[in-house]
Amino acid sequence: MNPRKKVDLKLIIIGALGVGKTSLLHQYVHKTFYEDYQTTLGASILSKIIILDDTTLKLQIWDTGGQERFRSMVSTFYKGSDGCILAFDVTDLESFEALDTWRGDVLAKTIPMEPSYPMVVLGNKIDLADRQVPQEVAQGWCKEKDIPYFEVSAKNDINVVQAFEMLASRALSRVSGYGGIIFQGCPEDGKLGSFREQHTGLR
Repeated sequence: MNPRKKVDLKLIIIGALGVGKTSLLHQYVHKTFYEDYQTTLGASILSKIIILDDTTLKLQIWDTGGQERFRSMVSTFYKGSDGCILAFDVTDLESFEALDTWRGDVLAKTIPMEPSYPMVVLGNKIDLADRQVPQEVAQGWCKEKDIPYFEVSAKNDINVVQAFEMLASRALSRVSGYGGIIFQGCPEDGKLGSFREQHTGLR
């Protein structure tokens, strides 16, 4: 029996301040939810190992700060990423309207020539009553840009796993498509980004 393939993926989660990025990440990785997280300064990283398509994936997920004053610093974390979650708060119209800016930042810092860079959009806090962004409006924005959309609740654990694993699946497909490279075991330094750069010239 062949050993299961192993792949490291770097994923990032971005969006405006207060949309629940840290809550979403902790719900996915630890199955926990707290009402009061401290504002993320710069970025923090959590890891999770999953099995997808007979491949062991080690997800390194970067939780980024949404404050405007951290924008230039946060954008440096995009380099070498394999996929991105764009998050907004369905009760905060401004956070939805900011998605264009966040998406543009990511595409400018990753591989602008490649429109297939994997993204998913998460409309968080659907458990709250005072909704400002209609579902059909968010779906329309995502359909225009061919990005999957999930209505989620970090608090009630609605669609969180499905959203993260959809992104992981798309990122894996994209990585596998770099000249067909899927490797047995991990590269020596454990970082897929440097492995890709060395063997394909891509970051």
